Amino acid sequence: MKTEKISVDAAASVYFNNNVDYCVGTGRLGLALTEEYLKELKFVQDMIGFSYIRGHGLFSDDVAIYHEYEEDGETKVEYNYTYIDRIVDSYLELGIRPYLELGFMPEKLASGTQTIFYWKGNTTPPKDYQKWTDMVIALLDHLKARYGEEVTDWPIEVWNEPNLPGFWYKADMEEYFRLFKETFLAIKAYDDRFKVGGPAICGVRDAEWIRGFLDFCKKEGIRPDTITRHHYTVGFPDRIGHYDYSKLEDSKMRFENLQSTRDIVDSYEEFKGLPIHLTEFSTSYTPRGVIHDTNINAAYLARQLAGLGDVNEAYSYWTFGDVFEEQGVQNSLFHGGFGMVASGNIPKPTFWTFYFFKQLKLFSEECVYRDDNAVIVKSDKGYAGILWNIDEEDRVKEISFDLKAENGQKKEYTLVTKTVDETCCNPLKLWHDLGEPAYPTGEETELIKSAARPLAASDVVKGAADTTISVPVRKNGVVYFTLTERHFTPDRGYDYDKVISYH
Repeated sequence: MKTEKISVDAAASVYFNNNVDYCVGTGRLGLALTEEYLKELKFVQDMIGFSYIRGHGLFSDDVAIYHEYEEDGETKVEYNYTYIDRIVDSYLELGIRPYLELGFMPEKLASGTQTIFYWKGNTTPPKDYQKWTDMVIALLDHLKARYGEEVTDWPIEVWNEPNLPGFWYKADMEEYFRLFKETFLAIKAYDDRFKVGGPAICGVRDAEWIRGFLDFCKKEGIRPDTITRHHYTVGFPDRIGHYDYSKLEDSKMRFENLQSTRDIVDSYEEFKGLPIHLTEFSTSYTPRGVIHDTNINAAYLARQLAGLGDVNEAYSYWTFGDVFEEQGVQNSLFHGGFGMVASGNIPKPTFWTFYFFKQLKLFSEECVYRDDNAVIVKSDKGYAGILWNIDEEDRVKEISFDLKAENGQKKEYTLVTKTVDETCCNPLKLWHDLGEPAYPTGEETELIKSAARPLAASDVVKGAADTTISVPVRKNGVVYFTLTERHFTPDRGYDYDKVISYH
């Protein structure tokens, strides 16, 4: 087992934008009308608590907003907000707001028949741009009337991945730019407090699209409020049966790709410093990406969460739960779904990575140490940190702190660790050992869930000028620790050492 030493300087100040809880992704919004979806979202919100949620299909026909009818020989338009109100009501009850992705196209408004996914989202431009912008503004007006002025704080993104021909007919760049311009200008004319972003691209021809988008905005005198893009970190997958097997890409290379977008934006005087939102990120970009269910996913994403805030104001994990239907209804409990939570509210190892980063944020935003495998913060309570190991070799982190005695009185500290690794928090393995039941019984689900929690451990540490703690981080492991001053208040007559040795 390899030992790695970390020395913490209490006076250090290290940049760390921990925006882990800003936004999370979901499948199509219509899924929010289902019971299992809301159970998973409630669990995630109770444990982590994201501010915003972003999903596809706001204007798709299953949400049923846009309708046309004939009257006196004239085609007229009407809107129906029954489902979107139910969806947003549910979100607000759970303490989360929509990040409004404007798409896809209602069938009656679509210029073509191209669709994507099992649920057939139409991905063609509008046949009438005036009707498109009328629909957008009518929805915003309805939301403001129902939910108040806070709606103007809900971020807006125009479309999703128009640089892919499946998501935008022929990946027509000029047509997307028109969509953005018409939508942006209409929203700003209605209420310029709304923040509108794009171009919502994935990694294909990303530099070309970002430059093209900014060139277009500069030419048209448009200043988007945010630049949006996506971030996935695997190579092209091999499909075997229902499942996609992918290799992780080098983290350094992926961070350099994000930096390249920051550099492009900042190379324009008009757009320098514009916030960049990663409105989707994960490892695999398919909903059958088997890596999503593993401990290596949790460890790899710890490194991502430690660094994504360096050049991006916000980032949104795709997705919170496994209720998801892009390639059809799931075939099995663990099927490589995007979610950090599996059916039955079984948290995957990745869930705990996000939970740990949220706990770190709650503990303190004053970072004193950060490297490729660790981040440590301090507060007046003490220290907290996250350690991870994306490696085949088990490691021990020896972390030294300066815990000097005050007024000659030595203090004691409580060390608490919460460990997620393949040994102690691995629901996938228990499910496999049970025979990989596709549809577990209630009893099996509870058993699998019992293997899906971190291992908590503790110790008492004597404070000194060079106090060192040792924390094992096994391969593909993530460990959260706190080192806080111990206040020992035993009851009269209670002797712990005697209790545990008494017989």
